[in-house]
Amino acid sequence: MAAKGIQMIRTQGARANKSGEILESHVETTLRAHGYFQVCSHVPKKQRREFILTSTLLPKRYAKQVYIGTGIYQTDIYVDFYIFGLPAMPSGLIIECKWQESEGSVDEKFPYLNLNIQYSYPAPTIIVIGGEGMREGAVEWLKERETDNNNLLAVHSLDRFIAWANKYLQ
Repeated sequence: MAAKGIQMIRTQGARANKSGEILESHVETTLRAHGYFQVCSHVPKKQRREFILTSTLLPKRYAKQVYIGTGIYQTDIYVDFYIFGLPAMPSGLIIECKWQESEGSVDEKFPYLNLNIQYSYPAPTIIVIGGEGMREGAVEWLKERETDNNNLLAVHSLDRFIAWANKYLQ
């Protein structure tokens, strides 16, 4: 019985990871559709930020899993996407993707994410939310942080992110 429970947890965890990867792939497809190119995929994660900052031959560029420094707990922070090429955002744009299909802990991490965005992220940030498993009120709470966190640009569902990108990533 215990082995079956462990297998179920692994299966649920694997499904959650796969779903998160699918959300990220949709964000990446949107970036590419707007003329952004991925850089430094073969560069170690801790060196990607410096590489993307200096890769000026590609004016519209992004990197995935970029180390940006330490967070509020003094632990390493890696962001899902770091984008350069928006004239209105010379320090770049960070996109974080959060997926939760069923009960889990992603939404419990929203306050931690919000504080890191506010105090540790070097650029304005958009959070793209996917799945229908967030606790009632969690996404609304995070969206309300847009008013008191100057670094949190927006919290979007995937379809709202695509609409935003169509308007602002040109």
